[in-house]
Amino acid sequence: MAHRIIAHVDHGKTTLVDELLKQSGAFRENQAVAERAMDSNDLERERGITIFAKPTSVEWKNTRINIVDTPGHADFGGEVERILSMVDGVVLLVDAAEGPMPQTKFVTSKALALGLRPIVVLNKVDKPDAEPDRALDECFDLFVNLGADEDQLDFPHLYASGRSGWADAELDGPRKDLEALFNLIVNHVPAPKQLAHQDDDFSMLATTLGSDPFVGRVLTGRVETGRLKVGATVQALSRVGQKIEQFRVTRIQAFRGLAQQDIEEATAGDIVSIAGMAKATVADTICALAVDTPLDAQPIDPPTITVTFGINDSPLAGRDGKKVQSRVIRDRLYKEAESNVAIRINDTPGGEAFEVSGRGELQMGVLIENMRREGFELSISRPQVIMREEDGVKMEPIEEATIDVDDDYSGAVIEKLTGARKGELVEMRPAGAGKTRIIAHVPSRGLIGYHGEFLTDTRGTGVLNRVFHSWAPFKGAIPGRRAGVLISMEDGEAVAYALWNLEERGRMFVGPQAKVYQGMIIGEHSRDNDLEVNPLKGKKLTNVRASGTDDAVRLTPHIQFSLEEAIAYINDDELVEVTPNVVRLRKRYLDPHERKRMSKQ
Repeated sequence: MAHRIIAHVDHGKTTLVDELLKQSGAFRENQAVAERAMDSNDLERERGITIFAKPTSVEWKNTRINIVDTPGHADFGGEVERILSMVDGVVLLVDAAEGPMPQTKFVTSKALALGLRPIVVLNKVDKPDAEPDRALDECFDLFVNLGADEDQLDFPHLYASGRSGWADAELDGPRKDLEALFNLIVNHVPAPKQLAHQDDDFSMLATTLGSDPFVGRVLTGRVETGRLKVGATVQALSRVGQKIEQFRVTRIQAFRGLAQQDIEEATAGDIVSIAGMAKATVADTICALAVDTPLDAQPIDPPTITVTFGINDSPLAGRDGKKVQSRVIRDRLYKEAESNVAIRINDTPGGEAFEVSGRGELQMGVLIENMRREGFELSISRPQVIMREEDGVKMEPIEEATIDVDDDYSGAVIEKLTGARKGELVEMRPAGAGKTRIIAHVPSRGLIGYHGEFLTDTRGTGVLNRVFHSWAPFKGAIPGRRAGVLISMEDGEAVAYALWNLEERGRMFVGPQAKVYQGMIIGEHSRDNDLEVNPLKGKKLTNVRASGTDDAVRLTPHIQFSLEEAIAYINDDELVEVTPNVVRLRKRYLDPHERKRMSKQ
């Protein structure tokens, strides 16, 4: 049987999987295992989030349980949607203090629509602010709102602490181990329906694509019917039944704990990775030569934002990265779109830039971060929301923002969201411990670039979660960033004395000795217009020495943007220059006459 663990970001999915693996005997007693072992990607470890869905399996009392650890963030919903076809049940993990959050709603709705019967695990019940009874009631209300049937509403629940490694049916249980969860999964999750089709012709739906330096392309999925042996000749069919290729299977691997193990034969119900294909990809059906009908692939929600990836054409291009040509960037983006079904790529006229459409700023940020680590240099535009037309009416995506803030800051947050950003307040209630929970429906356009402002307004204490809600008629213009920027008018290295003199003009984005060029944004202007400045202007030297004239220059620390912050900060006429070592902001137009014309507008 296979089951999937879903939860909001930071509610403890990956930590719980760690404990399931340990207590099932998947690790040797003396084996060194990293914390959050399923988060194998460098970015996942650094950010503490799950980005890629990953299968594993454990054996409990002679029953093999396949487990899929899925991302909690809606930006990576494509990973969740394509994995749905591989599971028979779902464990919904909910923080006993926070209750079900927006991303939980997004992922749970997909599972309920397929008829999966959930097991609810109230995690972190040992925290001082935990309210498991309230969280359980909110889970029931969530299921009702999502249209769950009677069987799904009659869900079993457990109280747990994933970090401490226990789960119990009662809140005051023995708190010893996860046996109650293992037993509940075995008894509640139905056996794979594929087991009844072991004698049929082989078929499997590919759900994830990987690569191996020795065997090439590797596709992972669950065997729906029949058996597959190493060396067998099979074919790949597209979603519409078109034959893509015929190939010989060179390797079959099953998931055992954190490792993959070579096996000679896969049978219906097994989750396996196979190699040998040259063209087959995600959502294709791998099947016996006698099969001519593809398996149904889960529909994927459409992208909501688009970002333009271009070559880095600044004066400092090519100094950090080795991959700077548009051809290399194009190949990398199309390779990403092949394995990531939630991303779409379109070439722009001229072939120097590419429009990349995806689910959100975080998903785009992760792709760009991976590319810069691989040695790419890019220029990135401001994210644009994808509109659509229904019956002649222009429609835009609306997101549900769930915000937890200290009571003192709730007024400022509501004013920002419901004012210029065109949001509508849906609910506002006390969340305990001096906090207020605000739920608002806000156009996606209004939330682009808002997160930094939100953290400033809440002194860094607020938590904002967002998820796609619906389409609504276009709500009119939403003003962008109010402040102008300080633009360098010279090429060279910034001088401390010049930056010190410029501090009265605004906040700096660069420090002394930073390389700058004409058109590069080096700070935020204190007014709403752009201003060209000279960050290279040193102090004039004279023979006169007088008391007080040679005071040491003391600079205010400059602002250092993260990649996502930089992308959210820029306006439509600006770009983010991304290299393996540096993130810079610059005006889109480097021509001096064009810059002067834009500054007057």
